[in-house]
Amino acid sequence: MHIAYVCTDPGIPAFGSKGASIHVQEMLRAFIAQGADVTLISPRLDDPAPADLADVRLLKLPHSPSRDPETREKGLFAVNSAVDDALSGLGAVDMVYERHALFAHRAMEWAAERGIPAVLEVNAPLIAEQTQHRVLALPDLAESTARRSMAAATVAIAVSPEVARYARAYGAENTHVIANAVNPARFPATSAPEGPFTVGFLGTLKPWHDVATLIDAFALLRQDAVPDARLMIVGEGPERPALEAQLAAHGLLEAALFTGALSAAQVPDALAQMHTAVAPYSGTKEFYFSPLKIYEYMAAGLPVVASQVGHLADIVADGRTGLLCPPDDAAALADKLAMLATDADLRRNLGQAARAHVLADHTWDGVAQQVLHLAGLAKQSAA
Repeated sequence: MHIAYVCTDPGIPAFGSKGASIHVQEMLRAFIAQGADVTLISPRLDDPAPADLADVRLLKLPHSPSRDPETREKGLFAVNSAVDDALSGLGAVDMVYERHALFAHRAMEWAAERGIPAVLEVNAPLIAEQTQHRVLALPDLAESTARRSMAAATVAIAVSPEVARYARAYGAENTHVIANAVNPARFPATSAPEGPFTVGFLGTLKPWHDVATLIDAFALLRQDAVPDARLMIVGEGPERPALEAQLAAHGLLEAALFTGALSAAQVPDALAQMHTAVAPYSGTKEFYFSPLKIYEYMAAGLPVVASQVGHLADIVADGRTGLLCPPDDAAALADKLAMLATDADLRRNLGQAARAHVLADHTWDGVAQQVLHLAGLAKQSAA
């Protein structure tokens, strides 16, 4: 079975350390584990591939970054021609699997024209996201290419119910929700760390991650229940200077550790230094994510405190696999953290239940099996 994996998004280094990069790598591993030969087609192949992905065939697409939004977007649209050439030169292909990207449509159409299963992985409402957080110079072209891609897909895989609604609105008739997952091999069982109670966060420091509320909650926790508590922030991003200034204003800069961006191989060791981990999101913003961080927290056996937004109550069972907290409420978050800080049994029970849940129901191998089943290739995988 030969799978062509297409990712035309120039913001995703295929073998990088950001969440989207990890997603790409884990799906490659999962398809290989199902017996597939995989060709990766992407403009971002500069980083060395991990050793276990060394047999993946790589085809590099052109990438001509420009600061001018219209020029950049026309360049992204032009990549469709290169995708056609790349796919046409592969020989026999049993499935085309594409990570949905702005201005990309040719991979799905190429497969549909040949009667090959075309699976479109949709991770976010990209047009709305680009309009809100960045610049979209050619909205009509973005919408038309999204409709072409969605309409041509045999099946669209959405990471959340909200993203599924977006895919259907753009014409994806056969849409299924399959949430993100973990690779159990990355997260061996560990013992609880020694030392002061450590609250952790993993993720890119972007506005939609409400780390500011976490910092205010941490200040309240230190002030009242746990004066020696520590904060560990794993990740990098444009919000870091503001977050450091916020900690300094609380007089807590020395109580916090910013690790910067870590590789996927380094993340499990970082999580092992935490007593609990937080997934903070604001209730004032639309929520549509399937946060990798939550699944990785749970796989690491950490008790999770997550904001009660969107569908997160479907991921974190309050009081069983973690704790849910009202969004934008530092005092409520501080109370949840204090509860965990003072009850080691609660931490252990929540962490163990969370780990058991994700290792049973949310693995990348399981995602790949579902994808191949929906594409009608399950028998080939089993063979």
